[in-house]
Amino acid sequence: MMRISVWDRGLDDAYLRLVTQLGADAVDFGGDTAFPGVKEQGYPDLDEVLKMKKKVRSYGLDMNRVTLPNITERFMGGAPDGDRDLENSVHALRVFAEAGIPLARQRFAGDVFNQLMTRYRAVHRGGYRSRGESLAPGDPETPGREELDAWWARFVDVYSALVPVAEDTGIKLALHPSDTPNPETPLGSLGYHRVIDAFPSRQVGYLYCCGTRAEAGGSSLVLDEINNYGRKGRIFMVHLRNVRGSLATAGGFEETLLDDGDMNPFKILLELKNVGFDGCINADHIPDLEGDQGVLKYGLAYSVGYIKAMFAALVA
Repeated sequence: MMRISVWDRGLDDAYLRLVTQLGADAVDFGGDTAFPGVKEQGYPDLDEVLKMKKKVRSYGLDMNRVTLPNITERFMGGAPDGDRDLENSVHALRVFAEAGIPLARQRFAGDVFNQLMTRYRAVHRGGYRSRGESLAPGDPETPGREELDAWWARFVDVYSALVPVAEDTGIKLALHPSDTPNPETPLGSLGYHRVIDAFPSRQVGYLYCCGTRAEAGGSSLVLDEINNYGRKGRIFMVHLRNVRGSLATAGGFEETLLDDGDMNPFKILLELKNVGFDGCINADHIPDLEGDQGVLKYGLAYSVGYIKAMFAALVA
């Protein structure tokens, strides 16, 4: 059965009450330093993770997905002190597994080419604003094949260390695609596929982001990829957001509320249902609406309600 997860927002009590009232099921932790111990020693403290889990569970929620300490340019570039990044991630994965967390994401420096895009705040109906990006003018430099191959080799080094831990402990590794998904980004349209080919373990799969992949090629690409990855049992959770345009069709894109973009979110849920997906759906990159302040968001309430209505329609 599909469920709804929301961001942690510092585990503010008012926020946890709100998302419980809205009917969310779980909490996701997107920041690599969201847990005590990471800044001090490089990896989370188990006792503190368990305290946070206890607080989340006191509101009837589960902890769904966490983020490992980032793999930085130090490691990806082969710096002498870079191996500490990998050591911290391996240690963190063991801590999260011992705490009973089901999913972990690893971030990697260099998986996006920020110099290729011009960023702005798009204005939509009634004045709500959201992220917009268009291709930058000129001909910005991008990594060549040798550099891309070196990046992939370092990625393989990291996953070669993490996957055995995941297999031993039962925690799953959920990888997010490159965002923005420009051609040749390491975890873009082609690179994203390579991950489960290189690591066929059932503990390796995807945090599939509908918005990011729509940025690459629109709704048809999203539905095709869900069918591909989903029937292989490799979609562990989903970021659900809508966009207008794509790099392929418009040379750019703008994020929107769930009902206001090019995709039909209900068709996405239907495809997820068809491939047997039973993880969490997270309403990602929610625009602020009029009156939003602090952690109490109208945009969040709208998005959770929209997803719950689609869940009801799936079984009607």
